[in-house]
Amino acid sequence: MELIEAIHTTQNTVSSDKLKVALAQIAPVWLKRDETLQKVAAAVEMAGKQECQLVTFGEALVPGYPFWIERTDGARFNDPKQKAIYAEYLEQGVVIEDGHLDAICALAKKYNISVYLGVMERAANRSGHSLYCTLVYINQQGEIGSAHRKLQPTYEERLAWAPGDGHGLRVHPLGRFTVGGLNCYENWMPLSRAALYAQGEDLHVAVWPGGLHNTEDTTRFVAKESRSYVISVSGLMRPVDFPEDTPERAEILENSAEFLANGGSCISAPDGSWVVEPQVGKEVLITAELDHAVVRGERQNFDPTGHYSRPDVTRLVVDRTRQQLAVFNDSQ
Repeated sequence: MELIEAIHTTQNTVSSDKLKVALAQIAPVWLKRDETLQKVAAAVEMAGKQECQLVTFGEALVPGYPFWIERTDGARFNDPKQKAIYAEYLEQGVVIEDGHLDAICALAKKYNISVYLGVMERAANRSGHSLYCTLVYINQQGEIGSAHRKLQPTYEERLAWAPGDGHGLRVHPLGRFTVGGLNCYENWMPLSRAALYAQGEDLHVAVWPGGLHNTEDTTRFVAKESRSYVISVSGLMRPVDFPEDTPERAEILENSAEFLANGGSCISAPDGSWVVEPQVGKEVLITAELDHAVVRGERQNFDPTGHYSRPDVTRLVVDRTRQQLAVFNDSQ
């Protein structure tokens, strides 16, 4: 995996303002949870050895994005082929309560590094038979700080993913920064962004399945709107990343282009300038040193939920209850 390093600093800053981050643009071993987690672990270790304090990964990376849907007549109702592929997708999902992420948590603790990782979650509190596109935050102590289930799956994703809830709309302290994240098209949802801004977010992590068309405009726009650093981290998907035993592999790859997802990971500064321009078509670990003083400077003329807000006129109400079908009261 190639290593790209970038620095973004200003004058008159102090070392405590600095944060070194990493973007792991990697491909999954598609529909294979354990093998993909091994690749994730290797990237966490590589970022840890580079003395990064945060490493980020793309949306639904473990065990992969549902690329089969648009290529195999995925909207056909009650179809045995679609049921079979979904059954395998579900089998390879991540059950947090079963310890599937324990090895990643251990590495986070070992290297004192936080992790943002996109997984397909089999949610134990929702029976374990539906999949949620979940962005998991693991802190530097190796503890899971939040698991944000994507609020609204996009287009064909709705044929494989269930809609999430607001429980994971949370931010986390990381050095001088306050970090939060959203999945893919959630980064287009103004109120979801505002929910994070209102909690003091100044480092935003946007995770994507992979695509320059997603990251080249959105990253800089969100940075300028929020006056925050924005990390857009993408996955990568090539025909070679589908194992030979992939269900319906030949049909999925028929007339396939060179990339099903071409990456596009990048970092924007709070003024909308590039810290790292989008990286396309390769597995790469991008590292960069960010400077909190730049955030503070940009907030001088615009702070979207601070001095440039009017909560007496407009405000946002966020329900962070973890949704579930039944609440059982077994008290005598």
